[in-house]
Amino acid sequence: MKEMNVLIIEDEQLSASRLKRILSEVNPAAEVLAVLETVQEAVQWLKTNPSPDVALMDVRLADGLSFEVFEKVRVTCPVIFTTAFDEYALRAFKVNGLDYLLKPVEKQELSMALGKVSDRHPESFFQEQMRSFLSQFRGKSTVYRKRFLIPLVDGYKTVPVEEVDYVFSEAKVCHLVLKGGQRIAVPQTMEELEEELDPDAFFRANRQFIVSVESIGSIHNGFNGKLILSLRKDKEVVVSREKAPALKSWLDR
Repeated sequence: MKEMNVLIIEDEQLSASRLKRILSEVNPAAEVLAVLETVQEAVQWLKTNPSPDVALMDVRLADGLSFEVFEKVRVTCPVIFTTAFDEYALRAFKVNGLDYLLKPVEKQELSMALGKVSDRHPESFFQEQMRSFLSQFRGKSTVYRKRFLIPLVDGYKTVPVEEVDYVFSEAKVCHLVLKGGQRIAVPQTMEELEEELDPDAFFRANRQFIVSVESIGSIHNGFNGKLILSLRKDKEVVVSREKAPALKSWLDR
């Protein structure tokens, strides 16, 4: 492949590192200009830097949906979205010609996507595609998970999402902690649960914790701009300095 300047907009460090690694394998001539974690950072970067050849962009960022970027700044490069979002979005991208890769992104899929955007098209081509997609996106409503089906020794039971206080990961296993204190292991990953749970009610505080707004008892300032969340059952969760503004925006609605 030819030389290519790439902008990565991704708030999960592991996902960003994976993208950089397979990008270097697919196209050793590609240069990653920056790795950005938030809508705010992306808008500021795009306002002050020349347009990259392509942007690899997660849908859900630390401070909101990446679609907000297009409402705040003119994006003139093709965009490859890299996330696990609703099926309708996948269909919309296939129709409009932009690419949409499900995590974890595979080398062959990224190679094919980069091959598409390597073809020379006028700037207006990509602008029209994005306008078409955004119009379809705004016309849909996302359906989030409402309950969990939990296996028992002799059957199953359902747990409404409203009963979940927070989610934590331990030894690569995710656990729901219910408001009554019960812990239940579930097969989903933290990334899958982050996509499935309503972002109005749940917040990805860090790699190990997703908290519900009702679970937060108090918030304290920590060292170096971090925030400390005190949850029910005397559990404390640390929010990084980078995610602290997103947490404040999430709570201040």
